[in-house]
Amino acid sequence: MKRFWFKKAIGMVACAALAIVALGFVIMTLWNHILVVVLGIKAITYCQALGIFVLSKLLFGGFRGRGHGCIGGCGFRGKGRELKEKWQNMTPEERESFKQNWRSRCRTWGEKED
Repeated sequence: MKRFWFKKAIGMVACAALAIVALGFVIMTLWNHILVVVLGIKAITYCQALGIFVLSKLLFGGFRGRGHGCIGGCGFRGKGRELKEKWQNMTPEERESFKQNWRSRCRTWGEKED
């Protein structure tokens, strides 16, 4: 059993390392083939591409895992459970009023496209 977990951990480390290498290469390639031509800026190296990736994650997304229910720090993290409980405690009239309120805010909510 220990051998299984050891192999799994090694595989995960290898996949993470491969993903970092691939992301650095993709960022470098896109930067050098798009931004150099379009904006006339200098080309970057692989290490600079990794630095840009780390900087962008720190500034815009952080290094948290998936499943936080929030993209880009929207302020609704952890509110899903509260909203679900609130919805379950509403009477049918309150639910309909809630739906109507949101329909008036967003005209296409609940409408089917042809």
